[in-house]
Amino acid sequence: MTRETERIRHELLAIRCRRGEPAALAELVRTWEQRLFFYVRRMLADEEEAWGVLQEVWVAVLSRIDRLREPRCLPQWLYTIARNTLMTHLRGRYAERERAAPDAPEPADEDDPLARYADAERVYAGLARLPLVDREVLTLCFLEDLSIAEIAEVLAIPPGTVKSRLFKARRALRAVLEGEG
Repeated sequence: MTRETERIRHELLAIRCRRGEPAALAELVRTWEQRLFFYVRRMLADEEEAWGVLQEVWVAVLSRIDRLREPRCLPQWLYTIARNTLMTHLRGRYAERERAAPDAPEPADEDDPLARYADAERVYAGLARLPLVDREVLTLCFLEDLSIAEIAEVLAIPPGTVKSRLFKARRALRAVLEGEG
């Protein structure tokens, strides 16, 4: 399926969802759950925690779908909601850690136990060792296949900043992977 065909399909799905069609809402979840989970999971070390955040994402999406102004921007809109929900969750988690043990060091992210292939496992483990900002931009670009403009919209930053973050993140990931090798 071409990128344009997929964009039209997403737009029609968004329009149907805005109209409140139950079948369209079910299709939205079925179509996007795996992608959004993958994005959230790359940002969190714990799978159960990622599923919890994804539930919050779906609550937000389903309660706000009627406010989606530009149906053609469905992917960016979904990733923006996922990112905002994730950031709210992380802020709460960090604040809780500060209250519980302000001087305790943060635990290191664990390797992804679901990776099936050696190279993918190495890349996922390398991603887990990168700062969140680097992980996020690499995940959106290479694993979610968003364009620079779409990533800029999701992250609410200029496209030039996306490019510089991608450049920095690629170098950081390469350094991590070469350090393991």
